[in-house]
Amino acid sequence: MSEKETIEKVKDRQGLLAKIQNLFGLGYATKEDLRELDKKLRDFYYADFKGLRHKWEEIYLSALNTGKATDDFKKVIQIIDRVGEKVHRADYGYAGLMDRKGSIRETEIARVLNYDRALSDEIQGIVKAVDDFYNETQAENWADAAAKARNIKSLILGFESKWDEREKQFRLMEV
Repeated sequence: MSEKETIEKVKDRQGLLAKIQNLFGLGYATKEDLRELDKKLRDFYYADFKGLRHKWEEIYLSALNTGKATDDFKKVIQIIDRVGEKVHRADYGYAGLMDRKGSIRETEIARVLNYDRALSDEIQGIVKAVDDFYNETQAENWADAAAKARNIKSLILGFESKWDEREKQFRLMEV
């Protein structure tokens, strides 16, 4: 979905008061609605990471009890914590009045919202991989446990690198 389509979709769902605010506030209500939608989406992602952490703790404890734990098991917990906090504390499109970098307009906020939506499939892939590994560990199937832990670690690190690119969506490199 393009930025303009996202903005129009948000504007179509606004009430009369928001339309008045847009008229006198130079699109302020639309910007706020876009920020709020993005915040809710990031809250869902953060909840996914919290759930991943709890499941991974159980996997890690089981691995410790069976002697199958490797360094990657502990590193996954650290990476989940780090990435979850990046998602939770991510920039959401405010710029101060005298910000040297310039103001953030509706299109940039819509671009970031669309970017965040596109990452949903990656998070669901991570959740599925952890759920599958969790089910295997509950069945005491530890075949290739170290390789699966490394794979999950690389999936989360891949998501983190894409998340780090997110801020560039606010302010594209322009001359």
